[in-house]
Amino acid sequence: MLDVACGPAGVTQAIAHATDARIVGVDLTADMLRQGVANVAAANLNDRISFAIARAEELPFADESFDALSFSYLMRYVDDPEATIAELARCVAPGGTISCLEFYVPSWPPAKAVWALYTRIGLPLLGFLLGGKPWYDVGRFLGPSISTHYARYPIAAHVAAWHAAGLRDVGVREMSFGGGVVMWATKESPIKPDGG
Repeated sequence: MLDVACGPAGVTQAIAHATDARIVGVDLTADMLRQGVANVAAANLNDRISFAIARAEELPFADESFDALSFSYLMRYVDDPEATIAELARCVAPGGTISCLEFYVPSWPPAKAVWALYTRIGLPLLGFLLGGKPWYDVGRFLGPSISTHYARYPIAAHVAAWHAAGLRDVGVREMSFGGGVVMWATKESPIKPDGG
């Protein structure tokens, strides 16, 4: 299995605990991967999880190298989500599963109002109190980053990109009153010459 944008390997470890998969975690940031290596070693999962530095838009793996792929909090950071999901799908064998976890913007007006208040005021304030100006800046970035992304690429655009990448049975489920979204799909198997 490939876990893209694995960061410090929190999701990677959760997958390892829930399955017997051998997992390769990739991230663009060396500091994140160093923390992931330390976290995996502390969890005694070195025999099942390995790491590589890689960009999601240009993965260093052969076509159909993995039985499954996951990614978390990635699409807001790439220039072309459609090309990125096509690259991710390229690495998955036919019949394999792709899944993701992303932040989202609630559609229900009361939840959206609370979300906006939390992401525009609560997060920056908490960041400042717990980590000073650097974490204040992170808190200020998050809410606008999420809402700007979905204004440009609504969920329907993501689903269409997944279909264009050869993924079928695309599922979408909102979580936390719409503050998060999970998507999953299966890579299509090639059509055989005999039509089977």
